[in-house]
Amino acid sequence: MADTKQAILAGGCFWCTEAVMNDVIGVSSVESGYIGGETADPTYKEVCSGSTGHAEAVKVFYDPDTISYAELLDIFMATHDPTQLNRQGNDVGTQYRSAIFPLDDEQRAEAEASIARENEARGGGVVTTIEDGTWYPAEGYHQEYWEGEGQRNPYCLAVIPPKLMKLRKSFQNKVKA
Repeated sequence: MADTKQAILAGGCFWCTEAVMNDVIGVSSVESGYIGGETADPTYKEVCSGSTGHAEAVKVFYDPDTISYAELLDIFMATHDPTQLNRQGNDVGTQYRSAIFPLDDEQRAEAEASIARENEARGGGVVTTIEDGTWYPAEGYHQEYWEGEGQRNPYCLAVIPPKLMKLRKSFQNKVKA
């Protein structure tokens, strides 16, 4: 087994992206957090205000022998709308932008290739950015949110199941049992 690698992705609400990535074979854990802004150690309330410049994001810990970074990016692109600028559905603001935060040159090249593939498949219009930033874990109550409180949250119940269905339909061989 290879050493665990990390990927940082922002695709709107981190609860939604975390729920999807937690269902992917080869992913050992997912941490929700904030990245891409100016404020050190921001709080959820500060990030939600849109004033810090951070995106809600997830740090995905994965086994590259089981799933590649490129495959994670394909799943990421398919389970959110990379053509919506600074929003996902009813979540509006730069904190909900579509962005990839590569951790090295190889990931940056894969991110560029993923956006190019997506633009070709969609006839253009992808607004996903490639950015740098400092990672800040979100508060504890945001971690594993779908597995706990999210199952009782009307917003999550409306938004997450369709994303999980898309994952299961489009990536059947990459979904945990």
